[in-house]
Amino acid sequence: MELGAVLEAVEGRGSAEAVELVLARYNEENRTIFRFDPADEDKRKKLCEGILNILEKDTKTSCQVACLEALRILSRDKKVLVPVTTKRNMQILMRLAKLDTVEDPLERVSEFPVIVEALKCLCNIIFNSAVAQKLSLELNLAAMLCNLLEKCKNQQFVDDIKCFDLRLLFLLSLLHTDIRSQLRQELQGVQVLTQALESSLSVRWTEEYQAAEDRDRPPLSLQETDCAIEALKALFNVTLDSWNVHSENESHQFRYMAAILRHCLLTMGPTEDKTEELHSNAINLLSNVPVSCLDVLIKPSSQEETDIKYNGMNMGAIQILLDFMEKRIDKGSSYREGLTPVLSLLTECCRTHRNIRKFIKAQVLPPLRDVSNRPEVGTTVRNKLVRLMTHVDLGVKQIAAEFLFVLCKERVDSLLKYTGYGNAAGLLAARGLLAGGRGDHWYSDDEDTDTEEYKSAKPNINLITGHLEEPMPNPMDEMTEEQKEYEAMKLVNMFDKLSRDELIKPMGVRPDGTMAPLEEAVSQYHTNKQDSSDSD
Repeated sequence: MELGAVLEAVEGRGSAEAVELVLARYNEENRTIFRFDPADEDKRKKLCEGILNILEKDTKTSCQVACLEALRILSRDKKVLVPVTTKRNMQILMRLAKLDTVEDPLERVSEFPVIVEALKCLCNIIFNSAVAQKLSLELNLAAMLCNLLEKCKNQQFVDDIKCFDLRLLFLLSLLHTDIRSQLRQELQGVQVLTQALESSLSVRWTEEYQAAEDRDRPPLSLQETDCAIEALKALFNVTLDSWNVHSENESHQFRYMAAILRHCLLTMGPTEDKTEELHSNAINLLSNVPVSCLDVLIKPSSQEETDIKYNGMNMGAIQILLDFMEKRIDKGSSYREGLTPVLSLLTECCRTHRNIRKFIKAQVLPPLRDVSNRPEVGTTVRNKLVRLMTHVDLGVKQIAAEFLFVLCKERVDSLLKYTGYGNAAGLLAARGLLAGGRGDHWYSDDEDTDTEEYKSAKPNINLITGHLEEPMPNPMDEMTEEQKEYEAMKLVNMFDKLSRDELIKPMGVRPDGTMAPLEEAVSQYHTNKQDSSDSD
């Protein structure tokens, strides 16, 4: 449909019914359009102004919906938003979204489509316009959105309103740091959003921090899942930098949130993809929860429960995290965005909570029996994680190595047993542990027990590759002393030439376990030896 004809109808040359019909046709034809003809930019700007003039007046609901749908389509184009992003026009949309009054309850179901479309328009406009983001703070939009969430409590048919309200809060907290601070400090945003998440998941409590687990419960509906995802995303923004809990009330709030997130991990969405998206956002949010509050992810196991148990504790949620991690590894792409959050979360859980670490170690690093293959070869979770230790992405390989190191209680000898020196060299060099030892964190003193198969194979295991190798014939056995000396000098000369040409730099290990140029490392060893002999 010609844009000129639509503009003519909207600018007052047709009846309200005609405007509605024209806009309905325009919306149908352009529903999936995201790129617009630059030649029509001025017409689209005028059309936006004309639509907002209509919306300012009292018109029937169906006409308002058609106008808002058209404005939502037009607001996908950043270039036409200049006439839209004024205080007057933002207030028009806020009024239609029921964001202009505190007392007006959500009673008329017939108005719900108007509220939803107005919220959608605000989402597009705020996402695409920095001016609109600043106006949002001036108009106190975040406070009104929180109030609208309160109105949605115990109401029927409001899932779409709630979903786009939460999406708008997510966008505001993402794009404007002042609004993020306002939500957390003034508007009790953590509490409001946590309650919205709890409502979307229909959580029922049996005890403090323990939600009822109904194995026969059907999956969440698409609307419920979308609401939960938007709440999780908004909460992630609001709880950034929340590692330090400063009060007992904050601790309670985060433990309450972690209990809901545990329930979320045990909940299924309508499809496999939606379930993965739900769990992914729950994991992102768990990464913001202070690690001291994550003990609620496990709970004492009752006699009737058939779920995964360890040491008398229900480990269902931890198993979900492990399965999610392995699934993300198997995808083989986007490791930084998709894998590092769950690996970081599991690492911190293992570092702080002994039962979680011991359960995960039993899954990931079971006692070694067959050491005929290299640690990175195979299909077990250990094999997959060891392969990541030499990944090209520095962040990915660091967090994978750190996770395995923590499972080994930060003991170098234990890590090398499972990974081989070659795979672990990067982590050990960064930690200053090339000479052996253990990390800074304290762990329980229980010892690992080696299997009989490992003990018998241990003398023949190549420490660099980490696997059993058949004894190789020594090529120097049949050489004379002169031949050995000749080959040794030849090797020295080759290294000397590479060093002089600066193709390599010979390195050594300092007494503290860190790497340094060879001359410096040797000098420090001589100095330490001299100091030691002087003290004697």
